Amino acid sequence: MKSEKKILIAFILNLGFSIFEFIGGIFTGSVAITSDAVHDMGDAASIGFSYFLERKSKKQPDSTYTYGYTRYSVLGGVITTFILLFGSVAVITNAINKIINPTQINYDGMIVFAIIGVVINFLAAYFTHGGESVNQKAVNLHMLEDVLGWAVVLIGAVVMRFTNFSLLDPIMSICVAVFILVNAIKNLKSVLDIFLEKVPVGVSIEEIKEHICKIDGVHDAHHIHLRTLDGHNLYATMHIVTDRDPHTIKELVREELLEHGITHSTLELETVGEHCHHKHCHTEHSHSHHCHHHH
Repeated sequence: MKSEKKILIAFILNLGFSIFEFIGGIFTGSVAITSDAVHDMGDAASIGFSYFLERKSKKQPDSTYTYGYTRYSVLGGVITTFILLFGSVAVITNAINKIINPTQINYDGMIVFAIIGVVINFLAAYFTHGGESVNQKAVNLHMLEDVLGWAVVLIGAVVMRFTNFSLLDPIMSICVAVFILVNAIKNLKSVLDIFLEKVPVGVSIEEIKEHICKIDGVHDAHHIHLRTLDGHNLYATMHIVTDRDPHTIKELVREELLEHGITHSTLELETVGEHCHHKHCHTEHSHSHHCHHHH
């Protein structure tokens, strides 16, 4: 099933479900259920964004977006994360208020709602698992959190039913919210790294340079730039100093880059002793960045 279709199903399920939760929260007087509703509303909104942005991100590159539309999918992740950040803060405030002014809770109703919650969210998580894009991973993470959140509410409701310890409700609510908050911040960091053109985790420029230098006929490799559009596809640009046939060298370098997971590369070839016009060049060369060949 296409990722967009999955996201659309998740959106419809989530939206319908969060409305159901608000009703449940009001009916049972449980702030844990209401906090889950806030969380789900946020998810539904963000999944809505993801749906449109994921669709847009599949468009082929054109003269306006020469790199393609992939980043739109990543943007979906940013919006989602902000919604979750605000949502969790609202939930925490609400819960603290509940601790100060406790109200009566209908435990039986809470147990029923929690059972339905676990079942529906489990199905939704099952539908959305196995996504590749950052966006889909974010969506699936929410689904799993929802299953956990409801399982916690269910256990809590059963405990309160038998002990009448009503403070457990807002405490659970705060735990869920803190969990969402921490994950949202982590997610935001990884998305910002993509926007800031940081070299993706697990890729080493030094190692790539070393391997390219081992190719016979390559005297030097500098100006190596790596970027990723979405966290998966890697793009590289670099200058290669060589005295051999350019075509052969290009083929060899591209093969080497493919082994490092770099699918798109732009190579600038220079002859030995050619003056490189970039200002970084002199500093780089002065640090003897040349390749050392052992013939």
